[in-house]
Amino acid sequence: MGALESELTFERWIKRSPGRRRGAATVVFPHAGGAAAAYRTFAAALASTGDDAFVMQYPQRADRLTHPAPDTVEELATQLFTAGDWDRLGPLRLFGHCMGAVIAFEFARVAEANGVDVRRLWVSASQAPSTIATSPRLPTADSEVVANMVDLGGTDPRLLADEDFVDLLVRAVRADYLAFNRYACADDVRIHADVHTLGGRDDHRVNADMLRQWQTHTDGAFTLSLFDGGHFYINDHVDVVAELINAG
Repeated sequence: MGALESELTFERWIKRSPGRRRGAATVVFPHAGGAAAAYRTFAAALASTGDDAFVMQYPQRADRLTHPAPDTVEELATQLFTAGDWDRLGPLRLFGHCMGAVIAFEFARVAEANGVDVRRLWVSASQAPSTIATSPRLPTADSEVVANMVDLGGTDPRLLADEDFVDLLVRAVRADYLAFNRYACADDVRIHADVHTLGGRDDHRVNADMLRQWQTHTDGAFTLSLFDGGHFYINDHVDVVAELINAG
């Protein structure tokens, strides 16, 4: 570790994968209920051909199990921003999957307001911020949360048969859904960073038209890329998505 890196301060629950390059960084924001460990392979792929990759850990899971959940997405984004020396890493790329994209968007707003250079926001399988307030509320009852996670896919069915795992999953998902249900954003709120949207062609929750609505939230460039697969298409395209982010 170089002298500069040794001086950087990040909360221990921010998971870093050292990259092959220096001068920038990619920050990953998991989906609702997702723990940082679920993005370990993706972070490794980003770091193997690019800069350092950092994966956020939200409260109410893993090594933050006892940390209280913020009431709003904005509070969570601010908490994540104050947890590290982001301004000393060089230009940032942000990647968020599903709800993680909205958290990343709010993180970008906080970062830009504090003079941090956010170059690109990579949005994966997420509706645009301005559409959330008028969308149906996400479920918070135990059985409905589990049913919703099954419908989304991305969770090993064998794990859903483990009652202890399900209890922890529901706890994390509920915390995220409650914050998401309180979220509202006007359609004229924009970030300076480019926005690049990604999605699965067979995603029954977030289609291409929903991804295109993100264009209203950037003063920069906008792109849309689709991959074979459903809501968690990324699990089958880890290396390709990582290469796309590193090339941008």
